[in-house]
Amino acid sequence: MKDKPFYTILILIAGLFCFLPMFLDDYNLHVVILCLFYVMMASSWNLLAGYTGQVSFAHAAFAGIGAYTTGILSAKLGINPWVGVTLGVLVAGVLGLAVGVLCLRMGGIYLSLTTLGFSEILHIVITNEYEITRGTMGLQVPGLLSNYSKIGYFYIFLAGALLTLIILYKLIHSNVGLNFRAVQNDERAAASLGVNVVRVRVLAFTVSSALAGLAGGLYGHYLLLVTPEIPSLNQQFLVLSMTVIGGMGSFVGPIIGAFALEVLSEYIRAYGEYHVLVFGLVALLMARFFPKGLVGIIKRR
Repeated sequence: MKDKPFYTILILIAGLFCFLPMFLDDYNLHVVILCLFYVMMASSWNLLAGYTGQVSFAHAAFAGIGAYTTGILSAKLGINPWVGVTLGVLVAGVLGLAVGVLCLRMGGIYLSLTTLGFSEILHIVITNEYEITRGTMGLQVPGLLSNYSKIGYFYIFLAGALLTLIILYKLIHSNVGLNFRAVQNDERAAASLGVNVVRVRVLAFTVSSALAGLAGGLYGHYLLLVTPEIPSLNQQFLVLSMTVIGGMGSFVGPIIGAFALEVLSEYIRAYGEYHVLVFGLVALLMARFFPKGLVGIIKRR
């Protein structure tokens, strides 16, 4: 019963979103699709950083793993793209489990540096394995729909975002979620009370990686092209900014941040190279004056 308000609000918002294609042209619909993609990315990264306090720089890398797994399987082996996306999620989750087991005992800055190195190694391998990944040229992949339609992909990404949010909500508001917060606040105290700190961290890392793989797989088939830009550090830092500016550690913060920053980046792109400067200034101002993000501003008012 306690989850009823959440599902009611989610159904109402999803219902309103379903009517958006009636009022948007292809470009604006593309922007909304990108927003939904970043909702999936930012919310899943927030599970790790916002609820267990572990900052990983490999989240975009796991999105790339999901994208390249389904891309290679569908483009080179002829496997159905939907099956490829499912396998991409599994591969990203398994690799996330492996990296988590190896790295999460370190924690802190050592975890961040290790995942940064993992991300860069993956990016170098993808760029240089031309025969398999086509390098910087990008790997052309088939679509998820027999006839390409932005409206169709809008509903696919809406379903993907809803699935991601439901999984995260159920996980956060369970006994496991309480363990997440305990580990974030004081891992020694949590361990003294019987919480297996490493297991909790690994679980969060695995789920976060699998959801990133889902987002990356859908994104690659939407673009019909999988490139090294998906697992790049630029993508990682964009997801990080969306989470922090929206409000890290809150459920709705990454959602607000994803929509706000993606819409902002599209509108200031007209200023050419200066749009990066404007984007950076916005991030700095938010970090300086509103450390709790946009969610903190809303709560204050």
